[in-house]
Parts: sequence; structure tokens; C-alpha cells
Amino acid sequence: MKCVAQTCWLVVLATVAIGTQVASATAPDAQREKIPVIIDTDIGTDIDDTWALCLALKSPELDIRLIVADHGNHPEYQKTVYRAKIIAKLLDAAGRTDIPIGLGVGKKEGRGKQRQENWVKDYRLKDFRGIVHEDGVGAIIQTIMKSKRPVTVIATGPVSNLEAALKREPKIAAKARFVGMHGSVYVGYGGRGKPAAEFNVKCAPKALQAVFAARWPVTITPLDTCGIVHVRGENYRKVRDSKDPLLRALIENYRIWQNVPPGKQTGGSSTLYDTVAIYLAATDAQLCKIETLPLRVTDEGMTIIDKNKGRKVRAAVGWKDLDAFEEWIVERLTRPTVRPGKL
Repeated sequence: MKCVAQTCWLVVLATVAIGTQVASATAPDAQREKIPVIIDTDIGTDIDDTWALCLALKSPELDIRLIVADHGNHPEYQKTVYRAKIIAKLLDAAGRTDIPIGLGVGKKEGRGKQRQENWVKDYRLKDFRGIVHEDGVGAIIQTIMKSKRPVTVIATGPVSNLEAALKREPKIAAKARFVGMHGSVYVGYGGRGKPAAEFNVKCAPKALQAVFAARWPVTITPLDTCGIVHVRGENYRKVRDSKDPLLRALIENYRIWQNVPPGKQTGGSSTLYDTVAIYLAATDAQLCKIETLPLRVTDEGMTIIDKNKGRKVRAAVGWKDLDAFEEWIVERLTRPTVRPGKL
């Protein structure tokens, strides 16, 4: 009887062990460590930054430590308070006022009205319930240097803030990686024609030169991939008609940006360039064709292949399945908003 009992216990223990292994293999995303992230964005110019920020907030892989308002050198775009107000109001809608905001370099206010200004015209940045850093560059440095794990810096605009941060504290490159929506390698806008001087690079080419010169891993989505991304049809309607507060804020911004009259429905997204940078930061990018290329940034804003002087960059230069990526965007956006400590 003793041997039988021992055998029974061994069977039970083996069954428990196998069950534990299966449970571990099928455990939810909560078992994985999140990726520490800083987002550097020129939100408020093109609407794609707004889509990208909402996508990041909905991505369970990302632990967003800081969002900083960036700008280009053009005076029309030097309005970091305006950009920070959009960030703050979106964080309010998402219930994510735990995420700090930083004001980037350049003018806090600029001339000219931008297309999402009506959405924040009555919003005061001082009413944001979270932290707003006046020195966004200093906040970038501090966030990277105090992190116990490498930080992924996602840049969806001109990188003037990162140029300033690298100049002030070059050591941040050893503790971070860069993922950006920048450049044009083989094709231009809309997936057609010759490579172009892409907007984020053309606005501040020397800033991207500094980012490429830093000793951190660099990954980009050039126009080759990001320039042909849209959400249309039933996929778009899932986002447009959602009752989620963050998605309602997204569509409100999109209507204002498009200048769509009240009562008229929006039928599909504009080009969602910056969403690909979120995808590259959050996943292993299996839907993209990745090439490691020696790229050099010219003073005119071109990103050219230069075997002699180029910096080795991982570039997403094509799609294996663009339809699957657009469905990935919608699946992420329509899931419940990621809260602190939850997936």
C-alpha cells in the first residue's frame, strides 16, 4: 500500500508540474516585463502623432515613463505648450495622469494657429493633475539615467530635444535605444517615386545627424513603410464608433484636424506614419521587412545609403503584410486602456 500511495503522489506531483508549465506557457502578458519608454512628439501638427500616442497608451508592452513635446525649426511649429496641452488632455481621457509631460526646447508659444488648437483652447496646462516638467530635456536625461533597464526613446517628430539631451549628457546613449519615424530610403511619399526629404528630417537635419552619431541602437520607419499606412472601412468604423473615452478624444481631434462639419462622418484615417514607430518599439516587427543599412543624413534632409560614411541603422523598408499591421492598429486601439500596473 505504501508503494501504491507513493506512486499516486508522484503522479499527482507530475500532473501539478505539467499543469504549472502549461499555465506558464499560456500566461497573460502580465508575466512579461514592460519596455521603459520615452515618447518625443510634435503632436498637434499632423494628426498621426495623436493616433500614435493613443496607440502607445493602448500597448501593454510599453511602460511610458515620460512624454515630451518637440518641434521643428519653423516658427509655426515652435509651440510646445500647445503640444503639451494636447498630450495632457489625452492623458486625462485615458486616465493616465501618472505619466509626466515635458516641455521641449525652443519657444513655448509661437505665431500662427495650428489645426488642433480648438480642441485645447479652453484647457489650461496648470489644471493637469500630473507632473509637467518645464525642462523637458532635463527630464529625458533624468528618466534615462535613473532607469535600471535600457529605455526606448520613440521619436515621432523632429528630434531637437534629443539633440539637446545628447549634448548635455552624452551618457544617455549607453542606456537607451532610439526608434524613430524618419527618412526615406528607396521611395518617397505615398510609396511612389524617388526618395524624398521627409518632414521630420527636413525640419531639423542636424538634430538627426546628432542622433545617428550617438552610440545607441537606431531603428527607423522611413516613408517606405510608414508612408502607406491607413485605417479604412470596417476597421476605421470600429475606432470611430467606439465609446472608449480615449478613442472619442482621438476622433474629436481628427474631426477638428480635418475640419469635418458637425453631423458629417469621417470615412477613414489620413496616413498614419507614426504608428509604425510604436509598432517597432513594442514588438519584434515580424510584419516588416527590416534591412540594416549604412545611412547618412544630409544637410538637405535626405537619408541616403552611404557605405563609407553611413551609420548602420535598422530600417523597416517594406511590408510583409500591411493589412495585418492595419488590423493590429485597430485591435490595439479598441482594447481597454492600459492602466498603471495592469495589462
